[in-house]
Amino acid sequence: MPSISSVILQATSCLCERRGCMQLQQLQQELQQRCRMTNEDFIYIIHNCPQRFLLVPDGESYSVVGRTSLRLCGAYSRGERCGGSCQQLHLCRFYVFGNCRFGKGRKLCKLSHDVSSQHNAGLLRECTLHQLQEDELFLLLLQNDPQLLPEVCVHYNKGSAPHGGCRFQDSCSKLHLCQHFLQGVCRFGPRCRRQHAVDQRSQSVLEQRGLSRQLIRDLPVTYRNAQHLNATATSAAAASPAASPATEEICLHFIRNSCRFRDSCRQVHFHLPYKWEVYDGRCWSDLENMEEIERDYCDPAKTHSSDYQLVDFVTMTMESMPVRRLSTVSWVRRPPHYSLTTQWLWYCRAERGGWLEYGVRRRPRFVSKAEVDKLAADLRKCSG
Repeated sequence: MPSISSVILQATSCLCERRGCMQLQQLQQELQQRCRMTNEDFIYIIHNCPQRFLLVPDGESYSVVGRTSLRLCGAYSRGERCGGSCQQLHLCRFYVFGNCRFGKGRKLCKLSHDVSSQHNAGLLRECTLHQLQEDELFLLLLQNDPQLLPEVCVHYNKGSAPHGGCRFQDSCSKLHLCQHFLQGVCRFGPRCRRQHAVDQRSQSVLEQRGLSRQLIRDLPVTYRNAQHLNATATSAAAASPAASPATEEICLHFIRNSCRFRDSCRQVHFHLPYKWEVYDGRCWSDLENMEEIERDYCDPAKTHSSDYQLVDFVTMTMESMPVRRLSTVSWVRRPPHYSLTTQWLWYCRAERGGWLEYGVRRRPRFVSKAEVDKLAADLRKCSG
């Protein structure tokens, strides 16, 4: 099978070619034509990359929606300065919409149209999006970045047609689209009195905002994908307290002082790529001298830490209290250029004691002339 990062990239490209969403089985067939992979490999990647793929129940099967945490930098779009370690894309939003009026004339746009600039290229490579075509990337941004899509008028979806409860009617600056259709649950279907497609009034509003006709035509699908993504984010936030991380992985970006989510990050913020904790029956708390404990843990000959806080690495306990080790994401789930990811090494016990790293060839042992002579003599005795 190709590398996991290349498969993720191919899967993302497939989704973007199909307007950001595909049936699970359809994606599997498409991907297996592009990459040599088993059914088990496909399921493993889809289920273990929630930051890229969202599974949405769809009848008796599932649909897969393309996902990314990348956003356009709001400060940059407003012409303001942002922090030196900005983790958001510096791009003209109208260029993303496919209709920047400055990109076609003599007057140059003040904002960047360069996806491959040093700043943008680094972020795209970090998120395994660097090999997407521009139109694929822009579609992914549109359905994930809530600041890009115009709002749907909530008042239009209340009251009777044709304008519902919207008092602005034809002069409304928001989109008049059926909210239930965008959520995929409109029971009226083609008989619905509300709009399931962008009408002439809404198209005019969108064109004034700089959206190309291609994007406008696909907008209902883009909104539906965005609805699925927003609903998942909202339910996840409601299910877990804001103060507690959603995973037990340490945030790589925080270690590099570049986490754009800050206090709302769903991963653990810690200054080391590992973290030792003990559970006292109420909560998990940090162990002292973590670096010494980690050094002992990385020595295959040791089953206990040598510190006064005696940690048993076999039972993962300390004085009968549970102990756990948090770490950064596994290296197999990130591109090769990522640093500070977690890579496990396996060791086997050597014949003459000590430990040898599994899979690493041992150097040939030097054999003295005396040993060779003795071996030859023993062989002659056996043959005689």
